[in-house]
Amino acid sequence: MQKMPITKAGFEKLKKELQHLKTVAIPENARAIEEARGHGDIAENAEYQYAKEKQSFLHGRMQEIENNLASSKVIDLKGLTDEKVVFGSIVSIRDADTGDVMEYQLVGPFESDASNNKISVTSPIGKALISREAGDTVRVKTPGGLREFEILNIAIRNEE
Repeated sequence: MQKMPITKAGFEKLKKELQHLKTVAIPENARAIEEARGHGDIAENAEYQYAKEKQSFLHGRMQEIENNLASSKVIDLKGLTDEKVVFGSIVSIRDADTGDVMEYQLVGPFESDASNNKISVTSPIGKALISREAGDTVRVKTPGGLREFEILNIAIRNEE
């Protein structure tokens, strides 16, 4: 099994979500199923059907997180330099076409979240940035076509 890189913070976040599922969400859902079952005929009981669907989702998510944790390798960000883009780097890039400047942290696939400016090292942009230096220009094939970005800055934010 290939291990996927993850930051310590990303690993801890997954563990916390798993703990919440096991100790709060799943037990609450079990109580909701029992309560809905007490309302009579379960074949026509929308509350019961919803609670059973939610149970399936919660158990699926729990299994997914357990698998992700098992196939993760925590990468220590201490001691990294800002000379080249590496896993954990925070990279400022400028879109050559629009001039827009964006900042992303390169993380593993289990913690990528574009809405929080965290992109996976396995994404097209992530792959293009790895091992590059400030001042380099990278070309990335995206669903919208070929895009070009200039690397403006590379930073490392050490974890506690």
